[in-house]
Amino acid sequence: MGAENPSNAIRRRGLMLVLSSPSGAGKSTIARNLLESDPGLELSVSVTTRARRGSEIDGMHYHFRSMRDFERLRDSDALLEWAEVHGNYYATPREPAEIAMAQGRDMLFDIDWQGAEQLKEKMRADIVSIFILPPSMGELKARLRRRAEDQDAVIETRLHNARVELEHWRDYDYVVVNDDLDKAFASVKAIVTAERLRRDRRPGLFDFVSKLLDEKV
Repeated sequence: MGAENPSNAIRRRGLMLVLSSPSGAGKSTIARNLLESDPGLELSVSVTTRARRGSEIDGMHYHFRSMRDFERLRDSDALLEWAEVHGNYYATPREPAEIAMAQGRDMLFDIDWQGAEQLKEKMRADIVSIFILPPSMGELKARLRRRAEDQDAVIETRLHNARVELEHWRDYDYVVVNDDLDKAFASVKAIVTAERLRRDRRPGLFDFVSKLLDEKV
């Protein structure tokens, strides 16, 4: 067995990777690929009042809850952020995120711009935010149609809302255009790698450097 990489032992605080985009721009696919390829990332599973789609599993894709249950969580301060999107409510449970950050684990948040703003207000130093842009509105519409999960009227509503969401691209740390999924995914991976190495996320560097300075050679 080879020697352990000393950089892996440096204590650090976790990061909260926020991915946002208009519906159909590709953030969910990128998020899924990240989770499959990076064991250091875990998904923050949102609470939602939206009806479950046929391809979704409760507790894996979302925690599907009634409006009454959602209001109970919100009013007890058990939610880190919440937002209304397309007439439904989405939220991030507080406790799993706070525990993960303290333990140096990274969490992935597949949320919209409203949720991202609330997270920034409460945990700005932990946030790395990426906005995924479609290459064109025509391609965005085509992707929504290929998904074949929504009626035409819903697709038109999503396209209308997409224009509102696109206005918030300036609020994000990074912006990636998803005109090629492999390239967009590589860009997001590079951002994660760089952000994990930030000095201010690695409090263990103080002890590491102190040991270097004390080392006799």
